[in-house]
Amino acid sequence: MLKAALLDRLWGRMNERGDFPMLQQSLRTTMAAMSNDDLDFSGLVQIVLSDFALTQKVLRLANSAMYMAFGGNITTVSRALMVLGMDAVGHLVVGLKIVDHFHHSAPRRIDAKLELNRTMLSGCVARKLTERGDLREGEEAVVCTLMRQIGKLLVVFYLDAEWDQIRRQVDTGMGENEACESVLGVTFEEIGLEAATRWRLPALIRVGMTEFDPLQNDEPRQVQWLRAITNYSTEVANVLTQPHLPESQRDVRIAELAQRYSRTLNSDPDVLVDMSLTLAEEETRDGVMREIFELRANADAIARESLDPESCIRAGVGELQALPSDSGLAPALAMASETVLAGLQFERTVVFVRHGSGIFKASMGFGAKIDAALPKLSFATAFEPDVFHLAIANSVGIFIENARDPKMHARLPQWYRRAFDGVHSFVLLPVVLENKSTVALLYGDWAHHDVPRRISQREMAALNELARELGRFFAYAPVSELETL
Repeated sequence: MLKAALLDRLWGRMNERGDFPMLQQSLRTTMAAMSNDDLDFSGLVQIVLSDFALTQKVLRLANSAMYMAFGGNITTVSRALMVLGMDAVGHLVVGLKIVDHFHHSAPRRIDAKLELNRTMLSGCVARKLTERGDLREGEEAVVCTLMRQIGKLLVVFYLDAEWDQIRRQVDTGMGENEACESVLGVTFEEIGLEAATRWRLPALIRVGMTEFDPLQNDEPRQVQWLRAITNYSTEVANVLTQPHLPESQRDVRIAELAQRYSRTLNSDPDVLVDMSLTLAEEETRDGVMREIFELRANADAIARESLDPESCIRAGVGELQALPSDSGLAPALAMASETVLAGLQFERTVVFVRHGSGIFKASMGFGAKIDAALPKLSFATAFEPDVFHLAIANSVGIFIENARDPKMHARLPQWYRRAFDGVHSFVLLPVVLENKSTVALLYGDWAHHDVPRRISQREMAALNELARELGRFFAYAPVSELETL
């Protein structure tokens, strides 16, 4: 029950970004078309034709060397369906929609782009492994392989703050799955399975995307084969993209994987090794691997920039400025909150929104254990001699360098001390409209540090600019949206 509740909250957080529900609906529609025998292809054809880019990709793949023997010169989606089969094209569409969604959602962060490319490479491995077999089963295996990575992709793309915490734990030697469970309370695989369920993907895909156990022989061979394809493709992609791995060690690891999976894949280990390394060479010349190398070539510069708080905050301001004023308040607040969290590497952030009842309520937040704290965070607009009321009366932000100082501690309200014990430093950023009314308050803190942290004047200026930019989204937000925050 606790995991189910947590997954519901994660989905709520991802839905705030606006584009995620569109992916869910698109995949559900595609799966519905595949499972409806009465559509006579027309439903799936319409899904493909409604997206010009998707149409071109389906036709390009249908005419690729891999599928040439099945159809020759295929110029229409209907012909592709007739020749390749509804299941094959349907699974192809699902895979393309997943990849395209994350391409279009790709943030500026290099780690997100690298994770997406690693996922795409695993899909290339799966397609290469299955190119001489049944088309339907081959595309089904590609979808399983992509879905095995989906939990991690959703965290990287939609839960920036939590992903940063996971990476910090991984840097200390913890495994990725263990770190994910430590931070989120669920594993990447559990998040991926939840996505597969909510997108109404078939049961075979849901079991095919899970962990492979070569000793488990009490399940249908098709299930074990799918798991082997999925896990082998994922592990090969991980080895091929591991930075600074000598070529000799890479070849040894690929050979070990081939030995482990060859029996279930019904392939000679040497054939698997040759296929994997040949694909790596092809992709390095002109494909996903090349892009990964190019991204890594610039990784140091990007990492240095990401460590500069002012640059991070101003980049967030630029992203907010690019959003139309009527694009929705929740996405803008989430973007601003994540910018503050990542830019200053805070422990957590909270957005307080003023409601018509004269109360500032915490509407969203990011960071460790924030979901449990949010319902307890609110304060009335009526004046009290504390720093929160000082902040909402200000037009610029307030930085409290040492919240543990006895004089400052006396200015902290009781509700705050109960919720956030142990904070060393924090910032309060008022969001003020042109009529001078404060409609929101952004909070971010550093906790459990022996030495108080500082915010420079230039960083504070960037934070104030971020808060000012948020004001226009409140000006356009309907009252009904404000009340739901």
